[in-house]
Amino acid sequence: MKAKMAFQHQAGTAMECLSIPITLHKETVMDELGREVLKCGFKIGGGIDQDFRKSPQGYTDNGIYVTEVHDGSPAAKAGLRMHDKILQCNGYDFTMVTHKKAVDYIKKHPILNLLVARKGVTST
Repeated sequence: MKAKMAFQHQAGTAMECLSIPITLHKETVMDELGREVLKCGFKIGGGIDQDFRKSPQGYTDNGIYVTEVHDGSPAAKAGLRMHDKILQCNGYDFTMVTHKKAVDYIKKHPILNLLVARKGVTST
C-alpha cells in the first residue's frame, strides 16, 4: 500500500510527508480571577471524533488543524499559521487523536514542540 500525504490522510494509515518543526513557548498572563495561566494564542479544529465534511474551513480529513492564530501571540511568533495540520506535539501522535484529547494535551504543556504540515510547503 502506498503511503498517503499529510492532507487527505486516513487515520491509521502510513503517511509520507515533510514536516515543519515549530517550538512554541507559552506566555504567562493573568486571567479575570487574577490567576496565572499559560496562553499559546491559537485555536484548533478537527479530530477523529469530528466530521470533517462539516468543517467550515473545508478540511479533507480528520486531522488536527490550526483554525486561528492571534496576532502577536506566542503561536504567531513561533511561526504557526492558520490551516497548519498538527502531526505531532511533544512527540505525541496527533494524526489519530480526538479533538478533546488534542486540546487537553496542548493545554497541559508550557512548551509545545510541534511538527506541522503546511499546504504548498510540505505538499504539492
